[in-house]
Amino acid sequence: MSAMPSTPAHVANVPVNQIREITQAAWAVPGAIVLSIGEPAFPVAPHVLEAGMAALERDDTNYTPNAGIAEVRAAFAQRFSQLSGVAADPHRAYVVAGAQQGLHLALSTLIAPGDEVLIPDPGYPTFAMTVGLLGGVPVPYPLAPQHGFQPRIEDLRRLVTARTRVLMLNSPSNPLGSVFDHDLTRDLVRFAHEQDLWIISDECYEAFTYDVPHVSPARFDAGGPEAVQGAAAARVITSLTLSKTYGLTGLRIGALITPPGMEALLDNVMEASVSCVSATSQYAGLAALRGPQDYVSTALAHYRLNRDAATAVLDAQGIDYLDAKGAFYLWADLSHATGGDVRAWTRNFLAERGVALAPGTAFGAMGEGWVRIALCGDTDELVEGLSRLPAAPGRAVNPVSR
Repeated sequence: MSAMPSTPAHVANVPVNQIREITQAAWAVPGAIVLSIGEPAFPVAPHVLEAGMAALERDDTNYTPNAGIAEVRAAFAQRFSQLSGVAADPHRAYVVAGAQQGLHLALSTLIAPGDEVLIPDPGYPTFAMTVGLLGGVPVPYPLAPQHGFQPRIEDLRRLVTARTRVLMLNSPSNPLGSVFDHDLTRDLVRFAHEQDLWIISDECYEAFTYDVPHVSPARFDAGGPEAVQGAAAARVITSLTLSKTYGLTGLRIGALITPPGMEALLDNVMEASVSCVSATSQYAGLAALRGPQDYVSTALAHYRLNRDAATAVLDAQGIDYLDAKGAFYLWADLSHATGGDVRAWTRNFLAERGVALAPGTAFGAMGEGWVRIALCGDTDELVEGLSRLPAAPGRAVNPVSR
């Protein structure tokens, strides 16, 4: 019998997602406290469930247009305009099967094999995974503790080559909980225009910031209210999702807000991938966008409460962390305990103490020694899990934590 045919190297070399690795291991441990995955803990709002069930009951289960149901596109465009201050025609809102499929769709239209994409390090792991799966080259740009884990234009400039096509931005950040301010966001958009780069702006956590505003890069793109000098044509693609905002992780519903003129191109690429998003998910998403927003305000208050409870535990144990200004994660320094291999340490910590944390190396080499703590679950469970962390006695609080 002949051997199984080989797979392409760029497929075989897609790295393991270490978040899934530790989380799936934790799901197999009875009573484990799972702080490794960003799964909102609140039940979905009843009016959202009712809208999805109503679509099924009326047998609204057919294909939809590639770009999504017109009313859903309009609702996404309206939400984006309200939150970003950027006017968005509904024809620029493209409904996708969650932010991950949106990322794949956007990159599929922008890069060819061998093209380079600048991705944050630490950054969400599927940025690199998706670029590699498409035959592109992920090029990490450093987010360092001494710079508050914020990108620096000088670091980006050193990494640009003739093959660089896309700059990936993520604010609020997963895994860091950091948020870009107005001036940094403007400077990043200006840099992309100067270097003739596309921007994919992952804004999955735009609803969750703490005492600081969310600033969308689209504000500074061509056509935005604060367009940077030299912005002749729009180049920012904004990724939105209802997964985190409304706790709809399993319905797979999000949107890309695209520059004008990309509709036909995206239709072709979408048809070749998933054709369209489930009509049931779209109608549930429409109810989330257009209905009562109590879920969002309740979730924001809970995440803030959990952030404060978690940092109190870490402070008591002398563990350094980055003060979270957005999203629902806390980035903590466990280098005093991890022995230079945080991935192995998280597996051992799960086995010995029954707590799952996402290893910092899931998000890039800069994450060695750090862990990501999800703040979206039960408060008591969060506090109990973090109380099991090894303290760092005698260690001064690092400036990045204040």
